[in-house]
Amino acid sequence: MPRAVVTGGAGFLGSHLCERLLDEGYEVVSVDNLITGSRPNLESLERRNGFTLLEQDVTKHLEIPGPVDAVLHFASPASPEDYLKYPIQTLKAGALGTHVTLGLAKAKGARYLLASTSEVYGDPLVNPQPEEYWGNVNPIGPRGVYDEAKRYAEAMTMAYHRAHGVDTRIARIFNTYGPRMRLNDGRAIPNFVYQALTGRPLTVYGDGSQTRSFCYVSDMIEGLWRLLKTGVAQPINLGNPKEMTILELAKKVRELVGSKDEIVFKPLPADDPKVRHPDITKAKTLLGWEPNVSLEDGLRETIAYFRGRIHG
Repeated sequence: MPRAVVTGGAGFLGSHLCERLLDEGYEVVSVDNLITGSRPNLESLERRNGFTLLEQDVTKHLEIPGPVDAVLHFASPASPEDYLKYPIQTLKAGALGTHVTLGLAKAKGARYLLASTSEVYGDPLVNPQPEEYWGNVNPIGPRGVYDEAKRYAEAMTMAYHRAHGVDTRIARIFNTYGPRMRLNDGRAIPNFVYQALTGRPLTVYGDGSQTRSFCYVSDMIEGLWRLLKTGVAQPINLGNPKEMTILELAKKVRELVGSKDEIVFKPLPADDPKVRHPDITKAKTLLGWEPNVSLEDGLRETIAYFRGRIHG
């Protein structure tokens, strides 16, 4: 039985990834200190054979006895609300956590997958963003703790690949949504769904003209699985190329929930990207992957999940 270590395994994406690996016949060790991860995300997994949760900070020495075939580093606060609350922890997860997990992969001869992010592109001057674009990031702004942590993590991953021959993968993950996101996550879809379900005004920052693209979690996990199994060391964008404005998203959520509540506008946070749109040509060509879940179908699943959490 192959064996995988997933850091951040109690998080939104990490828990879905652990589930997929178990389904594929892996034994899975999830490493999470639960500062933003959620133990309930693992309820169904902890009942399955081959799953272990190790409650530990990934920036500390990681002792995993026995063989390891894959190390997947997903540990980090990932929403603006989280990384503004935990700026030092975010930087350490990207820097020290990446160093620790790459060291584990090197010692075990394991394949390594880094969860990077579209935030490495910052507030881009190019749209859509191809992997060749180097980004437009403010290193000392409030968002810099996340953006620069991931940029450093990518540099560290490529250094281990080149200097030590570690078999590495880098996934640049664009906005992803679905069940197991936190109600108070702080990102657009959880915010809008929670507000609409609880009869509150939907909060849009700026005038709502900034764009994003939203990928449903099952599509993202499929892309990550294909990347793990394919020999591509260079960064690969994973996301949904269908771009829309935040205001359009708010109206769509309100429509699907059946809410009549107003949309209110608040000032745009510092360094908030005006566009976010992946060029997924490489994912299509090299992985044979593209998302297929429509926004409406994905939102219906997400709304049903949140409704169960709020009223269940």
